[in-house]
Amino acid sequence: MKTGALCFSGTNLSCIRDDRVLFEQLNFTLQQGQALLLEGKNGSGKTSLLRILCGFRLPDSGSLSWCGADINGSEFYEHMAYVGHLDGFKKELTVLENLKVVKALNQPGRFSIEQSLEKLQLAGYDDVLVQALSAGQKRRLSIVRLLMTASALWILDEPFTSLDRQGIALTETLMTEHCANGGMIILTSHHDLNLSGVDLQRINLS
Repeated sequence: MKTGALCFSGTNLSCIRDDRVLFEQLNFTLQQGQALLLEGKNGSGKTSLLRILCGFRLPDSGSLSWCGADINGSEFYEHMAYVGHLDGFKKELTVLENLKVVKALNQPGRFSIEQSLEKLQLAGYDDVLVQALSAGQKRRLSIVRLLMTASALWILDEPFTSLDRQGIALTETLMTEHCANGGMIILTSHHDLNLSGVDLQRINLS
């Protein structure tokens, strides 16, 4: 991961849904080592904003840039990883089979499959079908996918859903480590974050 070189920014972003303005003239700049927390009540536009930031839909006005260039004309998608409400795994495949697909489609990260599973306390689940995992284990497996790839920017929609207190603390530790190593995180969460030492920005859409 390049240090001190990456930057993600949004300028005058707006989103209209069903003739209702969810947000407008929204600006942010995210540097390496920083995290951005999107707050707001249900229906305030947090998930819509995340979809815009991922490039899944266009803003109704405004622009997004990665290292000074429009995201569609840059290497943005090579550096971005998204974890949404759905786990994004083939339930009929084993944990290892799913992770081999992830590995084949992405640039390798700092950790191997085995190391990533160990960090999320899923060692020994290699041959277990994903459909046999608990909701919390599936959520941890989504974080495993992030550790395996070289993505600098993590965009996470409610990453603590279904996790117990131990799982939340573990995920927060890994998020802190990601930022300490030059990564960036944008997330939504109803959970009070404990990201010690991370420069945390906040945008409240309510």
